Amino acid sequence: MKRLFCAVLLVGSMAAQGFGAALGTNARSVIPAQVQQIISVDYRTLRNSESGMALKARVLPPDLKNFEQALKDMKIDPDRDVGQLTFVAFRNAKGNVEQVGIAQGEFNPKGFVQRMKTRGVKPEKYRLSYLYPTESGMVVNFLDENTMLFGSAVPVKHALDARDGEAPSLNSNGEVSGLISDADSGAVWSVLDQVGTQNMMHGALGDASRLADYDTVKKRMVGSRYTVDFSRGVKFNLDVLTSDSMTAATMSSLIKAGMLFKRVNASPAEKSAMDAMTVDSDSGRLIVRFEADDTKFKSLLGSDLFAQTLRN
Repeated sequence: MKRLFCAVLLVGSMAAQGFGAALGTNARSVIPAQVQQIISVDYRTLRNSESGMALKARVLPPDLKNFEQALKDMKIDPDRDVGQLTFVAFRNAKGNVEQVGIAQGEFNPKGFVQRMKTRGVKPEKYRLSYLYPTESGMVVNFLDENTMLFGSAVPVKHALDARDGEAPSLNSNGEVSGLISDADSGAVWSVLDQVGTQNMMHGALGDASRLADYDTVKKRMVGSRYTVDFSRGVKFNLDVLTSDSMTAATMSSLIKAGMLFKRVNASPAEKSAMDAMTVDSDSGRLIVRFEADDTKFKSLLGSDLFAQTLRN
């Protein structure tokens, strides 16, 4: 059950690149209806948090690291120019998961285009949009003066299809849209659809996911949302929405049982982490809360707990 808290914190750490601003209209427009997960990171808040910066340096997920490096390859400084970075994973028509990044901040599209012209780089025209290739292998499209869409060419085109009405967009997915409205006030926030939630909880439960109870309840998970706040220490809030109160209560019991088992061989830092986490249920919600001050949180960053997180 060692993965339990690791996976829960991994969820939080994946968000810890951004701290809570609502998506702009143009940013929302390129999110396809078949979205599996959205992670949004507010760099402005991150830069003002010692714990946030420590977490970013320690456990920034590979996918988000790649997106951040892509910005640097475009001569855009994430720490200076980016206000918010959003990572979107969605399923294409074949059911395969694709990913795009959306950056919001203080950009200079005209300067970028001029640099491309000077280097002899020509964009690909896709309907009315221009896709500029970058050194990272990704392409970039400016949705407006302050919003940039980037990623591999095919996923970016699928995202533009959603905006241009060639494919269903997030606006037609009431379930995920509802999750966003309850989460996007967080400093770091993320939402997952049903499949994304099932995958996340499977990893969080580890061996406990093999129990018959889990097979019974996993199909009754509807979606999930989490937020991370660094205003005073670290606060992580995860809500898993289920179809009924019995399912939420069963999930709560499974996690609590796993935590008791884990304590037997837990390190002092891991025990401290578990002491700072509460698990409960309310109606159809599984509720997980974690809170620690900056000192306790920094001690957790160097523990085996986070080493395991990095390997997952």
